Amino acid sequence: MSLRPLRLVPALALIAVPIALALAMAATPGTESVVQPAGPPDRAEAEAFRNAPKYVSVGERAARVALRAVGIPYRWGGESPTSGFDCSGLVRWAYARVGVDVPHNSYALWATGRPVERARVQAGDVLVFSGFGHVGLYLGRGRMVHAPYSGKTVEVVDLRSSHYGQRLVGARRITPV
Repeated sequence: MSLRPLRLVPALALIAVPIALALAMAATPGTESVVQPAGPPDRAEAEAFRNAPKYVSVGERAARVALRAVGIPYRWGGESPTSGFDCSGLVRWAYARVGVDVPHNSYALWATGRPVERARVQAGDVLVFSGFGHVGLYLGRGRMVHAPYSGKTVEVVDLRSSHYGQRLVGARRITPV
């Protein structure tokens, strides 16, 4: 016995039930539905729409997490707020907080995720710089958060007004598997 007819039964039910209900409603006097044209939304509806939660990507969430590390000292090999961060450790820590495991190595980060054109970078994209020895997380509006080097702290910089903008090699978008 073939199982194929049994697979069709649920699909046919999904089609047949709404049709049967519509025919029954049409045959019963006094059950016609009147559709009123939608008017402009009232103030409460407009406010609810403005305050509705918006979709936030994993990358954007990671970028927000990384911002919490601003001011924490740089430490080579570091990947925690208590011990400090190096550049790839900051990226690893931020993504780990949102449930994504990425390597703690700037060269390996270049091979992680998918490439993104410079004009299409979004918050949370990993920015990789010349020599592949430095990375940061894009924040949007031309800014990134990164752990620069020994003696400095995690900071936000404007790519347009710093030397990092000219040293940008590319960007990678990290997507959960």
